[in-house]
Amino acid sequence: MHATNEEPQHVRVVGALAATDASVRLRGALAMGAEPDPGFLEALVQRCAIESDFFVRDMLSWALTRLPPELVLPRLRRELDSGHAQARSQALHTLSKIGDESTWAWITRYLLRDADDEVARTAWRVAVLLVPEDDEEDLVTELVTQLGRGDRTVQLSLSRALLSLGDVVQPALEEAAVSADPGMAAHARATALLLEDPESGFDAALDEARRVLRLGPERAALADEAASGPAGTVDTPESTEPVEAAEATGC
Repeated sequence: MHATNEEPQHVRVVGALAATDASVRLRGALAMGAEPDPGFLEALVQRCAIESDFFVRDMLSWALTRLPPELVLPRLRRELDSGHAQARSQALHTLSKIGDESTWAWITRYLLRDADDEVARTAWRVAVLLVPEDDEEDLVTELVTQLGRGDRTVQLSLSRALLSLGDVVQPALEEAAVSADPGMAAHARATALLLEDPESGFDAALDEARRVLRLGPERAALADEAASGPAGTVDTPESTEPVEAAEATGC
């Protein structure tokens, strides 16, 4: 009799995930996490791949973390190879919540370079969370190939991932800062500036990096000297010509 009573409840909870109302789906995911049941695994994973609401997706991931890792992890690994970008992204997000270091090997070059920006951003975040210390330099080498990619949000995500690894990223950033690709070079310089001064802010660091690339390091330094001197001039024995005039003539 007890098993008979449980079955309709199980069906109702799983069915809630398909409701039109996001609040109903949210309550369904919450119920699954509150009373974890391995029988919910497939429904949770499948819903992750198509759920449109951010808060519901996050609750689905939480519910998955409540299930035994030995059941959840192999299923998430399969999702990493899914043809649906959201399935890959959400599986990566859930791996970050579980935090099992043994899953580091699953964060492949393919995922770090995923054509979908959201998948790649999530892969970067999970990679720096799970990477063993011995593999940090290899991860940095891979991540710097993505410098200059995407819009501000994507670039900020990559900078944050690199900065979380600390000083190990500095040599790779210095090399990328002289890249022939101006987008990569500016992004690398901005990230290096943030490494030196985390309080400077990403937008300010990127603007400064672009300014240095536009003027060249020497002229940028002269401009800085002029800005700090009287009347905006460069106080050197060779010339006191205002930097603005030098820029206008291309000198």
